[in-house]
Amino acid sequence: MKIKAVVFDAYGTLFDVYSIQVLAEELYPGNGADIAVKWRDKQIEYTRLMTQSDPHNPSGSQYFRPFWELTRLSLEYTLDRLKLGRESGQVEKLMQQYAHLTPFKENLAVLQKIKGMGLTTAILSNGSVDMLASAVKSAGMEEVLDHVISVDPIRLFKTSPESYGLVQKTIPVSKREVLFVSSNSWDALGATWFGFTTHWVNRQGLPFEALSPKPDFSGPDLDSVLASLV
Repeated sequence: MKIKAVVFDAYGTLFDVYSIQVLAEELYPGNGADIAVKWRDKQIEYTRLMTQSDPHNPSGSQYFRPFWELTRLSLEYTLDRLKLGRESGQVEKLMQQYAHLTPFKENLAVLQKIKGMGLTTAILSNGSVDMLASAVKSAGMEEVLDHVISVDPIRLFKTSPESYGLVQKTIPVSKREVLFVSSNSWDALGATWFGFTTHWVNRQGLPFEALSPKPDFSGPDLDSVLASLV
């Protein structure tokens, strides 16, 4: 099946969630890396907790909170867990930095090449509408993305089938005509189960999940996505 649309996860795939550790280290010396890792883990844990606790509600999970709010709550939990102070000024600095996360250096060139192939480009993300808009604008990607899709309208996070289903509600393609790209192995697996053609960006050189099936393609960075489109 020929690929017609390339859809990217945002956080961890296009935007480096661990780049936040630089500022975290400045604010909390000796704790930057630990804050970045635990913050991200708690953020994802909260998305799963909310979605799994009420997955069949017609109007979306009653426990849903926008990703931006979850990001703040996850940060507050992390600082409390590490027994660090969470003065409002420090929390606000970290949150504002999160709104403008560092993009991976190869992103823009890869997206430009994909657009040059005549393919539709999009983001599908747990991220809130506003925080995605800030990240995309800050990274200079507005002109190379046709769609930025947030799960906000359905009030269910990935890996719910409804979240992946938002792609076809936005872009008129079949599942296998979508190349879904994520650096999160759990996301690549969820998208594979949903029926997308998938590409796992394995930036850390990790083994794939013990669960099967494996993604259709994988590589160490976003440049590898171009090879899967040949």
